[in-house]
Amino acid sequence: MEITLLLCGLAVGVLACTWVAEKVDVPAPFLLVVVGVIASYVPWVPNVELSEDVVLFGLLPPLLYAAAQSTSLIDFRVNKRPILLLSVGLVAFTTAGVAVVTHLLLPGVTWPVAFAIGAVVAPPDAVAATAIGRRIGLPRRVVTILEGESLLNDATALVALGTAVSLIGGGHFSVPHVGLDFLLAAGGGVLVGLVFFFVVARVRKHLQDPVLDSALSLVVPFLAFAVSEEVHASGVIAVVVAGLLLGHQAPVLQSAQSRIAERLNWRTIAFLLENAVFLLIGLQAWKIIRDAGEGSLSWGRILAVCFAALGTCIVLRLAWVFPSRYLLVRPGPDPVTGEQPPWTSTFMLGWAGMRGVVTLAAAFVIPEDTPYREVLLLTAFTVVAGTLFLQGMTLPWFARRLRVPSPDPAEDALARATLLQQASKAALHRLDDLEYDDQQGVVDLIRQRLDQRNFAAWERLGTVADRESPSDLYARVRLSMLEAERTKVLKIRDSGKVDSDVVADVLAMLDVEESMLDIATDERRELQEYSRRRRTGFVCDDLNRYPVVETAASPVCQHCLDDGLEWVALRQCLECGEVGCCDSSAGQHATAHFHETTHPVMETAEPGEDWRWCYVHHATA
Repeated sequence: MEITLLLCGLAVGVLACTWVAEKVDVPAPFLLVVVGVIASYVPWVPNVELSEDVVLFGLLPPLLYAAAQSTSLIDFRVNKRPILLLSVGLVAFTTAGVAVVTHLLLPGVTWPVAFAIGAVVAPPDAVAATAIGRRIGLPRRVVTILEGESLLNDATALVALGTAVSLIGGGHFSVPHVGLDFLLAAGGGVLVGLVFFFVVARVRKHLQDPVLDSALSLVVPFLAFAVSEEVHASGVIAVVVAGLLLGHQAPVLQSAQSRIAERLNWRTIAFLLENAVFLLIGLQAWKIIRDAGEGSLSWGRILAVCFAALGTCIVLRLAWVFPSRYLLVRPGPDPVTGEQPPWTSTFMLGWAGMRGVVTLAAAFVIPEDTPYREVLLLTAFTVVAGTLFLQGMTLPWFARRLRVPSPDPAEDALARATLLQQASKAALHRLDDLEYDDQQGVVDLIRQRLDQRNFAAWERLGTVADRESPSDLYARVRLSMLEAERTKVLKIRDSGKVDSDVVADVLAMLDVEESMLDIATDERRELQEYSRRRRTGFVCDDLNRYPVVETAASPVCQHCLDDGLEWVALRQCLECGEVGCCDSSAGQHATAHFHETTHPVMETAEPGEDWRWCYVHHATA
């Protein structure tokens, strides 16, 4: 009963704190840690002690798997050099630096103990970094590197910690031995991860039930981690490899229903676990502080050790990222902007080194009879809390002061429209190759729905706050109709005249349609808050030959005026200057002009927009 109440209390605390954090516009991790610290001093709150087994075998596998599944394997591969430099090189660098500082400040502490606490505080946490980074809108490349680093750095730190703990027990240290241990752990983890990927991939080809498929995914991270640890390989790497590959191959291996169900399940699990982690961190405060104060060291010496370790972690990360970037990584131009990543992105990468629950849990691996163990635990807690608040709270301020560019929803909308256009082109080619006997106009209906989907995607680029577009009108009217439909279905359900399974199926159909409309509406609202001047997509020769030109002060579509039609947005031909309405408008005169003249490139004629489209190559700039 006590465990049940504790778990329910954690869940309720997470939900309440997250809701309050959204209302007051504060990152949820900060509020959860503060609430946890306060709760740890409340007499009737049970004493919650984290153990390494609970974190390493209970919390870490699902968190790693959820993060790995949502990480792009392509982006991970593109950024593999900075990721490896951070997850291996920086962890080793930080471990050594903190060990030196600890050895100097703690009287009589041995080098193995010093290296143990260095390994404990070395790895940043994926949950903390990406939760805050995505919220404040860090560049996607920075977030990708942070995610990749945090997925792998735990493996480096745990191998180093295991070596240090063995030395505390009287083992023998040698650099070749440590290096061999790391290679065996990493190689074994990769091998186990690959085995799980191939096994699960083969099983999934025979699973049609989304429930069974989702249940299988819940087992994978725990089993992969346990098997790897049993054969003395890295469970962290095994889970990451399996998650990355299964997430990358999901569109091929799983049905659409299975992908949707698994995505929702893991989003829910990750939400609860990620936020519960921060609450658990705060709940450790009272006991750790009490135990440290009962030792023989003065509080002055204890605080000196704690804050020296905190400062060392922050300084060494910054000292590592800048030389690594300019001497080793040397990143190429951004594929979207064509420009070199600015130094501000490197600084944000260096400043986003928040630690998390793995650091706190790893500290409990240090043997209980180790001298100054209570001080080492408090040091780990200080580094976790200090980086969360010092770096996490100042990240938004630095992002604003340094004008770090955040992902632009308009850029995403332009890329989405381009991609859908290219996908539709492939679909139409496939349609031409199919054999069918269409007596009912089905093919025309398919083409019409394909056009409507593409028009809606392009229409979002012309979203204006004070004007209702056809998609806005459609969403508003259709949502109202769905409400009426659901009300009627519920009345029929209450009457008991229709089987409950049939009613549930109909309600599910209405829910799917409503959720699609809600997503599209949210995207249009987000676009209204951003300027639309970013480029994306492949730039073809025609786009290079037709630069942007000045648009008339008050452009009009003369064909619409002649036909008595209204337009949604206007486009201008860069060959002859003809202005026509977009494909979301009733007349679609811009496209008609291309078919009549074959002039390849048009640009937007809407105020606040600045992009071009090539009809021939389906490219944007």
